[in-house]
Amino acid sequence: MPPRQIVLASTSPFRRELLTRLGLPFETADPATDETVVAGETPEDTALRLSEAKARAVAAHYPDALIIGSDQVAVADGRIYGKPGSHAAAVAQLQTLRGQRVNFYTGLCLLNARTGQAHLRGVPTFVTFRDLSDSDIESYLRREQPYNCAGSAKSEGLGIAIIAKMEAEDPNALVGLPLIALCDLFDKEGINVFQHDVA
Repeated sequence: MPPRQIVLASTSPFRRELLTRLGLPFETADPATDETVVAGETPEDTALRLSEAKARAVAAHYPDALIIGSDQVAVADGRIYGKPGSHAAAVAQLQTLRGQRVNFYTGLCLLNARTGQAHLRGVPTFVTFRDLSDSDIESYLRREQPYNCAGSAKSEGLGIAIIAKMEAEDPNALVGLPLIALCDLFDKEGINVFQHDVA
């Protein structure tokens, strides 16, 4: 059989960079998924549902591929903090979250488009924010503009400085693609990342 095609259902350059570390050939595709939260849904269910929805959104274009979907929600005191989308919303988020412990819950899906089977995994990352001043928040946002990041936290850059503590089972999860869990899901589909065996 020919090698299985791997598709990352994301336009995030950070997720793409993370997946590159495994040394497997892959393509990327824009899932263009509605990320509206469903009433009564837990934050964890939201992340898992959207990760699968993203994978399935591109499956029609890659009917024989293994498709990776991932989504992240930030949760504090039972409230979801999504992508702020604007400077004003990001200021409000960080003013609320400063000094708080936040769960950045990442949903991961590996979809076998050939069979329709979806393997799901949820990975929590607990982040304690520093007690930032308003001026620090303003400076951080002007420099990083993390308006498309859950909870306004972009740890790939200066955002690491707004964090006081991180508790994680996978350091990659906060960036948006938990590679440890992904390797486990690849195993379920017979992919050996050490030998690049994607047949």
